[in-house]
Amino acid sequence: MRLVMRWVVFSIFVIGLSAAAVYAEDFSAEMVSYSSEGSFTAKLYVSGDKSRTEMREAVTISRMDKEVVWVLMPAQKMYIEQPVDMRTAASMREKVDGEIERKAEGEETIAGRNTTKYRVTFEVSGKRESIFQWIDESVHIPVKTAAIDGSWSTEFKNIETGPQDPALFEVPAGYNKMTLGMPDMAGIMKSMSKDAQE
Repeated sequence: MRLVMRWVVFSIFVIGLSAAAVYAEDFSAEMVSYSSEGSFTAKLYVSGDKSRTEMREAVTISRMDKEVVWVLMPAQKMYIEQPVDMRTAASMREKVDGEIERKAEGEETIAGRNTTKYRVTFEVSGKRESIFQWIDESVHIPVKTAAIDGSWSTEFKNIETGPQDPALFEVPAGYNKMTLGMPDMAGIMKSMSKDAQE
C-alpha cells in the first residue's frame, strides 16, 4: 500500500501536468517527464479536454469539463478526486491560460516531428512565468515543453492521432472514492523523503 500511495502522490503532483490540455486532434503517446526527481514514463491518451495517463500502480484522468482530476488505484479498486490545478496544467497546452507573449525561436525536429520552438510568457496568480514549447503545427500538439532553466521537461513520443475510447476518461464501475486530506499528503511526502534518504 505504501508504494501505491507514493505513486498516487506522484500522479497528483507530476502527471497532473496533463490536466487541462486541449488539443486540435485526439491522440495517444508515450509521455516522458524529466525533473530533479528523475525521469518518468507514462502512456497518455487525449480526447479534446480530457486526458488519461497510465503508470505502473496508478492511472490519472483529467477532466477539464468537470474541473477534476481522478487518480485511480486499480489494485485497490479505489480513486481520489482532486480539483484541476491550472498552474500545473499551463505547460501542457498549445495556448496557455494567461498567455502574454509567444515568440518563435526557430525550427527543430523533436521525436521525429518538425516543430516550431516558442518561448511563451504567461501570468498565473499575478506572477509572470515563461516556458519553452515545441509545437507540431500540423496537429497543434506541444511535442515538448520545458522550463527555461532546464529543470524539467515533458516530451511526447510515438504520437498516434485518432479517436480515443470515451471509457478511458471515466472512473470504472466498482471503484470506491477515497478521501486524502492535506495532513495525509504531508505525511506521505515526508515518508517519501525519508525513503529517498535511506
